[in-house]
Amino acid sequence: MTAPLFFVSAEQLAGARQGSGLMLDGPEGRHGATVKRLGVGEQVLLTDGVGHRVVAVVEGVGAGQLHLRVQAITQELQPDSRFVLIQALAKGDRDEQAIEAATEIGVDEVVPWQAARSIVIWRGERAAKSVRKWESVVLSATKQSRRTRVPLVSAPADHVAVIHRIKGAALALVLHEEAQLPLAGIELPKSGDVLLIVGPEGGVAPEELSSFVAAGALSVRLGSNVLRSSSAGPAALAVLSAASRWR
Repeated sequence: MTAPLFFVSAEQLAGARQGSGLMLDGPEGRHGATVKRLGVGEQVLLTDGVGHRVVAVVEGVGAGQLHLRVQAITQELQPDSRFVLIQALAKGDRDEQAIEAATEIGVDEVVPWQAARSIVIWRGERAAKSVRKWESVVLSATKQSRRTRVPLVSAPADHVAVIHRIKGAALALVLHEEAQLPLAGIELPKSGDVLLIVGPEGGVAPEELSSFVAAGALSVRLGSNVLRSSSAGPAALAVLSAASRWR
């Protein structure tokens, strides 16, 4: 089984090197020592969430603390192209399911989108609370998938904000069931943002699709089946990853 991953600050890793000691305390230390009950000799992974990966072994266990010995340190570089999922708000936590799976697959940024057909509406304190929930979902999925980079959760976007993102992207793709262009045949840029725009339960509204395409986006389809809002984004990310990062 893969060693568990814990988050540490950049300051904690600043002086770390192979053979040096490191103490994991705070919430992560308590989780490792008390919840997971890690013992001497077991291996753990540490990351600062921005690419550094530390392999360490437990040398001692205290009250809510793990005393570790560093075995190896590596840094994973950010890919030149960034995968950005613009996920429409959806009911029944389907938007959260989407960003959870997208994080596991390798998305670099998720953007909550208040689409025209979104039944769920974020306003005021609910919006702030929902963004925090998305951040928690992404963080947990990062740990589960042993990633060293935590995807960015951006501020909620309206129609105008999505158009602005499309104009600044290297490639923007709108998933639509009636599109003729298959996603699998798209050539990816070597750098810049690659946007994946996924609509809510009722799909992307015709006026949204028209304005997105006018701004430079491509309307694409995944296949002959119609996917839920919770699965369309992750499925599309898997297709893009198979054509680039997973090779």
